[in-house]
Amino acid sequence: MTHASSESLPWERIIADAGDALIFIDAQGVIRIWNARAAALFGFSAEEALGQSVDLIIPAHLREAHWRGFNRAMANGHTGSREVRTTRGVHKTGRKLYVDMSFAIVTDGGGQALGSVAMARDATERYLAQLAARTAATG
Repeated sequence: MTHASSESLPWERIIADAGDALIFIDAQGVIRIWNARAAALFGFSAEEALGQSVDLIIPAHLREAHWRGFNRAMANGHTGSREVRTTRGVHKTGRKLYVDMSFAIVTDGGGQALGSVAMARDATERYLAQLAARTAATG
């Protein structure tokens, strides 16, 4: 397989044009990359999100668990799983979201964890329909 050298790839356009929300947070949990799909999904513009803690989009009741998992993944240099997970998120308006997310730890050439990248898409409609169907089946 052949590919272009990393120097010739238009990284900014790849990130901007990705079909899903792409978010990168550094090792301290600060948002450093936030593409247009992330803005559409969560309602925060890049100007509002960049430089902020990722807590911006994590429901308050899930933050402690998030940080435990994040810190463990940063120490280990991997997430333990690359599966897509449905998790909760918060829109700028306060609206609760269900979001399909995949995560990976980004490392430097020596294996040092630099942060975490996530790809996300809105799963609220699907999740709520499945929940309603389960409730109807048991009710």
